[in-house]
Amino acid sequence: MKFKIQSLLIALFLCSTLSYAQLSETLPIIPHPQEFQIGDGEFVLTDKMQVFSENESLRNSVSLLNFQLEKLYGIQLKPILRSENSTKIKLIHDPKVEPESYQLQVDPNSIQIVGGEAGVFYGLQSLLQLIKEEDGKLKIASVDIKDKPEFGYRGLMIDVSRHFRSLDEMKEIVDLMAHFKLNRLHWHLTDDQGWRLEIKKYPKLTQQAAWRDSTIIGQYGDFKPFIYDGKPHGGFYTQSEARELVAYAAKRHITVIPEIELPGHTSAVLAAYPEFGSFDVVNGVPLKGNIDAKRENGNPYNNEILGFVPGYWGILYNIFGPKEQTFQFLEDVLTEVMEIFPSKYIHIGGDEVPKDHWITSSLAQEVIKREKLKDEHELQSYFIKRIEKFLNSKGRNLIGWDEILEGGLAPNATVMSWRGEAGGIAAAKMGHDVIMTPNSHMYFDHGQGKQSEEPLFICCYLPLEKVYSYHPRPKDLTTDQQKHVLGVQANMWTEYVPSNEKIQYMIFPRLLALSEVAWMPKEKKEYDQFAKTRLPESLNRLEKLGVNFRIPEAQVEISTNGSKKEVKLTSSVSGSKIYYTFDGHLADRSSHLYQDKIDMPIVGSGQNPLKLNYIIVTPGNRQSGMYSIVID
Repeated sequence: MKFKIQSLLIALFLCSTLSYAQLSETLPIIPHPQEFQIGDGEFVLTDKMQVFSENESLRNSVSLLNFQLEKLYGIQLKPILRSENSTKIKLIHDPKVEPESYQLQVDPNSIQIVGGEAGVFYGLQSLLQLIKEEDGKLKIASVDIKDKPEFGYRGLMIDVSRHFRSLDEMKEIVDLMAHFKLNRLHWHLTDDQGWRLEIKKYPKLTQQAAWRDSTIIGQYGDFKPFIYDGKPHGGFYTQSEARELVAYAAKRHITVIPEIELPGHTSAVLAAYPEFGSFDVVNGVPLKGNIDAKRENGNPYNNEILGFVPGYWGILYNIFGPKEQTFQFLEDVLTEVMEIFPSKYIHIGGDEVPKDHWITSSLAQEVIKREKLKDEHELQSYFIKRIEKFLNSKGRNLIGWDEILEGGLAPNATVMSWRGEAGGIAAAKMGHDVIMTPNSHMYFDHGQGKQSEEPLFICCYLPLEKVYSYHPRPKDLTTDQQKHVLGVQANMWTEYVPSNEKIQYMIFPRLLALSEVAWMPKEKKEYDQFAKTRLPESLNRLEKLGVNFRIPEAQVEISTNGSKKEVKLTSSVSGSKIYYTFDGHLADRSSHLYQDKIDMPIVGSGQNPLKLNYIIVTPGNRQSGMYSIVID
């Protein structure tokens, strides 16, 4: 439970960024701790202060903290191997507690963090968020925190197939995930528009399938026929680079789960190795008689010419052929993948698999007949089950998108539910583990405002508050069935996300809401607290770290005071300035500077309502878009 601060502490916190009332309910930590009690006094953190940690893993956590402290405040702590009476900061591993739990105790004379190895790391991240610069000193309020996550799986998916991200950019994403206590990076390495991982036995996957000669401009459907940008795009990770990211993430207690798409989303593979497709092939060329002429462009493997990776989006009709040659290829690929990624889970996709090519394929129809399958949906299940059997034989488990339910679910599969919650609910009722990632709440490629006011996005409206509102345990499941919900994940698809700056803009600040969805019990979440008292401090810190987050709308309170409307705005980034107009005209830096409140006249009956326009300018001089509120 949370403990109320005693009244004698009021004076202590009057000079703080947060008021006493706010501090009695919340700490400036995201995700917020489950239990805490605020004490008396403050600890002052200084450069080169000694910190004792009793094993190598904890010392590694100190090194990572030092990297953050140096970037934010220009200081570092000094790790020591033996605790002395004068040692003020101590990190202790307790093997008896849950690995991700921790207790953080701060008083004016000492800091101690006790927990599992991951828990101590998380305790240090909480400590970092408690630091307050005041009077030229770095102060940490006295506090006793007991904390652990609600869900064991707290994930983010990054699609590098549609638009490639460098190894350094991926490391930066990992750093930010770890800071907010996420622990699973789902790496979407293959799709129609590019293959991104070196496979030594099949060199054309990186020589050819990793590159496209052009990409469509605008949103899919803006131009018909498509207009292309004429710029080659591609890239891949060597096996050494992939191992480097796996090790880098592991030091931050993040497991990297690779995804190798099958049996659909295979255009890039089939551009390089068409013999693994569903068509009869002679000398590497699909027989034209097998091609469905109704399909756009008249070619099953690419957008225009055989051998080229497509540069447009959508659901493509290419699909692996269910033949021994293809299964051998996939087993070879997955064998190399498993040598790189020690993850318990291997993600195989399984989504958006048009069956057209199987319907017209004599090969596929022969397999349906031979295996006594009902239809092409059962053929997909047969395909997935064969791959699962292979993975299980190597001690790994399969994850697939919820389409793997079609035709019968593989015996040990874990379902990632993206088309709403229905697939996850069905799988959990069958006794299968589930990861909830519904596109209604967890698709970060969706827009954060109107399409006309935001950078190009794929569709839909997903504001910060809606992400925060999600709870991964569906009410339609019993308590026992809910135990199959391992956790929650957000997905960052990148069809319309060509740069690192834009991927940060789309992910942040929504990842902060995700972190509380994944870490906190439902009954302890409260959006207004999050938005008013925790988000502003965290976004200020992200700005110092150079993250290109979207500046969210201010929190708005409107009340009537006699003949006036009183409007109060709480900035989404601490230390920001707000400039406004309320006559409906453009707000910019020459407009009114917000102080404590805005007094607006109440318009008469029949008159048009007033329109409040405002912008937020951060301490780092970044400017938000213009936001508008109609004041009735």
